[in-house]
Amino acid sequence: MTEPAQLIADLSKLTDATVLCVGDVMLDRFVYGDVNRISPEAPIPVFRIGRQTEMLGGAGNVLRNLAGLGAIAHFVSVTGIDEAGRRVTDLAGALDGVTATIYVDEARQTSIKTRYIAGGQQMLRADEETVNALSDDIRARVLRSIAESVKSAGAVVLADYGKGMFTNGIVQEIITLAHEQRIPVIIDPRGNHYHLYKGADLVTPNRKELSDATQMPTEDDATIIAAAAALIDAHAFKGVLATRSGDGMTLIRGPEEYHHFPAEAREVFDVSGAGDTVVATIAAAWAAGLPLEEAAKLANVAAGIVVGKVGTAVAYASDMIDALHAQERDSHEAKISPAAPAVDRAERWRQRGLKVGLTNGCFDLLHPGHLAVLNQAKAACDRLIVALNSDASTSRLKGPERPVQNEHARAAVLASLEAVDMVVIFEEDTPAKLIEAIRPDVYVKGADYRIEDIPEAKIVQGYGGEVRLAELAEGHSTTATIARINR
Repeated sequence: MTEPAQLIADLSKLTDATVLCVGDVMLDRFVYGDVNRISPEAPIPVFRIGRQTEMLGGAGNVLRNLAGLGAIAHFVSVTGIDEAGRRVTDLAGALDGVTATIYVDEARQTSIKTRYIAGGQQMLRADEETVNALSDDIRARVLRSIAESVKSAGAVVLADYGKGMFTNGIVQEIITLAHEQRIPVIIDPRGNHYHLYKGADLVTPNRKELSDATQMPTEDDATIIAAAAALIDAHAFKGVLATRSGDGMTLIRGPEEYHHFPAEAREVFDVSGAGDTVVATIAAAWAAGLPLEEAAKLANVAAGIVVGKVGTAVAYASDMIDALHAQERDSHEAKISPAAPAVDRAERWRQRGLKVGLTNGCFDLLHPGHLAVLNQAKAACDRLIVALNSDASTSRLKGPERPVQNEHARAAVLASLEAVDMVVIFEEDTPAKLIEAIRPDVYVKGADYRIEDIPEAKIVQGYGGEVRLAELAEGHSTTATIARINR
């Protein structure tokens, strides 16, 4: 079996993994807009706000990545008694396979990071946060939750963002609880206080963090290995996974026991959040029973995906399968995407300044009428998504004899067209749910409809999108074609 094939097989095992994730959670806000002038009040750019998005950050981004990989995750964290904390709790609860225990500390403000982005570039980050140790009461409640959850976990991951979760010796108590169950502990570290993590099974510093922690150079393979070996000796770690951005990552268990993984990324847009993806993938793979070296290979693939996205991003299992198949599979097949990765990809396109369009239909027997609509839809945008009715949906709309071609065949034909950039199969009778999730900039339908008669048009217009009608090529329809065949 080739290595990509083996890693794909390994990925399928992650759905059996249960991971306990503990750490400093925060709310990541992204404010998108544009800058066209300098303020007359001071030599600063004027940022005109457009749209805003919110997502889990900090340890919450580790949680998002665990969910994206299909793992089962138990999450323990603390927020303030504020709107941001309530939003964090809602977002965590909405993730598939996640059980979240989030305590509210009245003396704490939920951490918020607000990033202002124009033209695909981050211009400013504004932080709101409280950096305090946990109160004795909250600390005791957190440990009780961990003691219960660790019994069913295959790995524990601690995401330290320096906001107070891991003070007053709590890390050593967590490590003891995990090791009593013979469960590995993986730590995404913060600062230079590595003595707090003594005895952890794996720590995942980046190149700079490793250098700061050891006061040793980390310029190449040899110096990375030497610094990691020193860290292992100093703090009784069983291993160090040093992430090295564009240079990949290196797994070190001692001066003579190491493995280097070259970088997988083709394009690097943003390295923020890549460490979260690495630690989540390592934890899920280890919890699934994979050897650490295999887990690191998967983490390297995942890291190569998220650095090609903008902002704190998720490497979905489907993304990783596509990446592993990149040199072996038909490039057209890579255009066919499940809904969740499609939403992520569409957002990435928009962050690069591209206009996203969407059209939909059954596309049972592709004919010139379909091509006319698709070509007009592509002319209205930079990236075109086709929402394709599933077989069940098509049967409900067109009758029990339809579709003639199954959804996989129809998706493959659409994906082979140059005008089409992505195909997403949906199960409902209308693409309303998908449109709400993707929020295309322009939605295109055939001119046999009136805009006021299209239910989805209200959704698109509601968030400021554009609805267009495409001219139809006369004399072409799938129903008429099938009727002629059956004469």
